[in-house]
Amino acid sequence: MSEQKIVVIINSAPHGNEACLSGLRVAGALAARAEVVDLRVLLMSDATVAVLPHQQDNAGNMIEALVSELASAANASVHLCRTCAQARGLLELTHIEGVRIATLSDLSEWVVQADKVLTF
Repeated sequence: MSEQKIVVIINSAPHGNEACLSGLRVAGALAARAEVVDLRVLLMSDATVAVLPHQQDNAGNMIEALVSELASAANASVHLCRTCAQARGLLELTHIEGVRIATLSDLSEWVVQADKVLTF
């Protein structure tokens, strides 16, 4: 199979439903595949709080572990929407190590270059 560039956009909060957890789990499975050479995960809207340490979903799943694994993977990166984080007062708080700040301009570039874009 050919090399793949994939963007995963997560909008849902890590609390209240399983969409954020599902997006992170799918991203983790994609990062484990050899043909995925570039995986970018963007946390937008209410998903931005997932970058704060010690986050769990309602079932007790450790969101922090999933984000940390993705942020440290050789072929993956986790990004926090700057505008969304700023609106929620998150920019000045401590984030999980390896998470980067991104803009909508960055996202537009990634989408144009991507082979696939998934949203959760």
